[in-house]
Amino acid sequence: MQKTAHIIGAGISGLSAAVRLANAGFKVAVHEATHQAGGRCRSYFDGATNLTIDNGNHLLLSGNSHARAYARAIGTEAGLVGPESAQFPFVDIKTGQRWQIDLGAGRLPTWVLDESRRVPDTGLTDYLKLAPLIWASEETLVGKSIPCEGILYQRLVQPLLLAALNVDPPEGSAGLAGAIVRETLLAGGQACRPLIARDGLSAVLIEPAVKFLQERGHSVQLGHELRSFATTDGKIGALNFGGEDVIQIGEGDVVVMAVPPRAAASLLPGLKTPTEFRAIVNAHFRFEPPPGSAPILGVIGGVVEWLFAFPNRLSVTISNGDRLVDMPREELAQAIWSDVCKAGGVSGELPPQLPPWQIVRERRATFAATPAQNALRPGPVTALKNLFLAGDWTATGLPATIEGSVRSGDRAADLVLAAQRP
Repeated sequence: MQKTAHIIGAGISGLSAAVRLANAGFKVAVHEATHQAGGRCRSYFDGATNLTIDNGNHLLLSGNSHARAYARAIGTEAGLVGPESAQFPFVDIKTGQRWQIDLGAGRLPTWVLDESRRVPDTGLTDYLKLAPLIWASEETLVGKSIPCEGILYQRLVQPLLLAALNVDPPEGSAGLAGAIVRETLLAGGQACRPLIARDGLSAVLIEPAVKFLQERGHSVQLGHELRSFATTDGKIGALNFGGEDVIQIGEGDVVVMAVPPRAAASLLPGLKTPTEFRAIVNAHFRFEPPPGSAPILGVIGGVVEWLFAFPNRLSVTISNGDRLVDMPREELAQAIWSDVCKAGGVSGELPPQLPPWQIVRERRATFAATPAQNALRPGPVTALKNLFLAGDWTATGLPATIEGSVRSGDRAADLVLAAQRP
């Protein structure tokens, strides 16, 4: 008799577990509390700009092996597009200085040996000072491991770690930062090519996964919120979705809980989860990027941190954005647009009139990647034999990223499969 895997949550981690288990022969049933799959990784039509936009400008890298394998499994890896080599242009909008870091396409970080390819005004010894991050523990602060000052820090390390950790880098976990450095800068340009979902996150990473499952006879139910579950003999025996909507869990059936930490702690009392979160602010402007605009531009010295150029749209991401979540929307949009004009080469009076715009403030975008909060991340195994956890907030060894989310789903699925073996 075919065994059933009930996946609670249709975000990236839940969908990756679902796809993996479906391919392994399980009957899969996905239950999503909201009316849209994707969680914090989704697209929607925005009336203010008359565009389909992503709720966040999520960047993948060519070395994100689990995320790429997931896209390959659902047939959409070609929708992740980027330059042929790992080149990252930057601008300091206070000084007007522009430069480009060229990590090349190799498997070794030989770019640090070439003055023309590394951060201007930096030397090899500056990069060697980052070495302690490579073996740092997750309990150590970034600020205690490397010097958080100087040109290299300001122009590369701070922007990279701020985007990855979503906290002010000195207060972040050095172990999590080290994982990012090992898998990116230290792995050479072949692991660092930036990849963007060309047609939006939902079109590349979410909707095709839902279609993949449904076309193979599996179910994806939206607006189907798990309220509680019953246990028997150290296992989940039934899932309660409210009223008479109760699903019995058969022998050999499994449950993967891939919900946000607050929901997980509510469903599983006593579960230890992160308690502090940081905001990410995204802004979208309906505006044709100037000719020759870089797909991704690092911005130093302003409110804006990363500027993304899409057809008909300029978009911005600002990490660790708690300071901006209560700022009046119009005032914030004007401040961001002023930076966009300076960074992106938009000509005319500064700031020119605002084009159609939208601000998206995700107040609980990620857990705070500090040593204290990282220590609260649970592993995938629970006290219940047939219940496994997934999510970027679980102990993946990475900060809260798409890659970490997919890895957590893959890991939960692999543990399910391992438990089924005689």
